[in-house]
Amino acid sequence: MLEKIEKLAHDACQQVGVALYDVQLKNASKGKIVLIYITKIDGVTIAECQEVSRIINMELDAEDLIPGRYFLEVSSPGLERELKLKKHYVSAINEKIKLTYSQQDKNVHIRGTLKEVLPKHIKLETLTEELIIPFSDIKKAKTYFELKKKRK
Repeated sequence: MLEKIEKLAHDACQQVGVALYDVQLKNASKGKIVLIYITKIDGVTIAECQEVSRIINMELDAEDLIPGRYFLEVSSPGLERELKLKKHYVSAINEKIKLTYSQQDKNVHIRGTLKEVLPKHIKLETLTEELIIPFSDIKKAKTYFELKKKRK
């Protein structure tokens, strides 16, 4: 079911001129929740989210893909977004990220600036060093936003 929803979402995004970032399907007490995240270089508008939502809703209803009730939510992945696919990492180059990775049988939590994405690993620059972290060791990664304090 998720693959079919991803295909519908991808097609809808192409029609509207935005890119599909991620699709999630969650269970809720009153039905399923379909979360669609879309992106565009200069940011997505509310109108683009509405149009993608309208197209996907029509297709989901026409194909009766989701049995019972469902709720569809289309939005931008936001400033702090999960990095799951390699294309997500590429889109986050030179952004601050926080990640958890395994190193010698323990989880390491670290923050830094994503400097480079290579076929099998990333380069992360921290305040003190540059690390090379294999994708296979990364457990969780997301961008984060740091509000800069004004000097008085």
